[in-house]
Amino acid sequence: MTTIDPTTVDQDKLDQLMGLAVGDFGAMASGVMVYVGDRLGIYGALADSGPQTAEQLAERTGLHPRLLREWLSNQAAGAYVTYDPAAETFALTPEQAFALADSTSPVYLGGLAEVLMALAAGADKVADGLRTGKGLHWHEHDDRLFSGTERFFRPGYAANLVPSWIPALDGVEEKLRRGARVADVGCGHGASTLVMARAFPASVFAGSDYHAPSVEAARKAAAEAGVAERVSFETARSTEFGGGPYDLACLFDCLHDMGDPVGAARHIRGQLAPDGTLLLVEPNAGDSLSDNLNPVGRLFYAASTAVCVGNAVAQGAADALGAQAGEARTRAVFEQAGWSSFRRATETPFNVVYEVRP
Repeated sequence: MTTIDPTTVDQDKLDQLMGLAVGDFGAMASGVMVYVGDRLGIYGALADSGPQTAEQLAERTGLHPRLLREWLSNQAAGAYVTYDPAAETFALTPEQAFALADSTSPVYLGGLAEVLMALAAGADKVADGLRTGKGLHWHEHDDRLFSGTERFFRPGYAANLVPSWIPALDGVEEKLRRGARVADVGCGHGASTLVMARAFPASVFAGSDYHAPSVEAARKAAAEAGVAERVSFETARSTEFGGGPYDLACLFDCLHDMGDPVGAARHIRGQLAPDGTLLLVEPNAGDSLSDNLNPVGRLFYAASTAVCVGNAVAQGAADALGAQAGEARTRAVFEQAGWSSFRRATETPFNVVYEVRP
């Protein structure tokens, strides 16, 4: 057992650390409460009805009034909900509602809360994978990871993919409007595939993912969206999917999860038409650890430990990319795979969009 001599401890530095811990552990507990509020529709009820007492909101939602008051108090203490002490009412500002109640918002937090609940549920598996060196396959996680990931990424794709990411690629938008063949590799529940399919009705789309339940969810979503005649999905690894040649291939936030990213890049190149393009979307990160020692890097390194690198290691990766790989390491993947052109096309605060050509 480790024992520290108290005389070696700087009290001021200890107080600073404990203050940090109170904030962090309070945020962890409050993140669970965000998940609860999202699941129960409390944020939507607050956004739709204006300032309310806990009792009024309980009557509107059918929730237990005393438990609801405690939840609201936690959210007010964390500044996710606004409290008026004179009227004893709770409300959401437009900014709070945009982040917590609007599932189409590009900053919607409900999906992220679901992802983090999945990571917490699988923490013992993550620890075992780290201890044994076996990692943890994507499909071995709690099911909320799959639905939460789709809910987390979908608003960003809806906000950026057609308006800014595709136009940043040389000649691609014109091809899609005329009619092109598109492969969405590692498509998950197909959110990115469907965004493109709705925007470009002359084109056909083929999504692939190794996770069979996600592929089934994508097929169902395509049918519900009325685009199933132009959109297909197959269960296949990134090194095995077929159907080429494609005019456009896409990798949305998944290359850094793969056990063999060079093999995937090489296979995609073989499935692409000679004048085709790869649209690669990855987290916006610096090339060194020092570049990423910030709140975003902190969040992404945690997710990468549990999910991204864990999956890559489980798939046999000797040197996994991870969610904070940076441009230099990402570029090196495609250089090793024989691609001739790699450029940063555009970016958002959280993502970088690369245009890669054979």
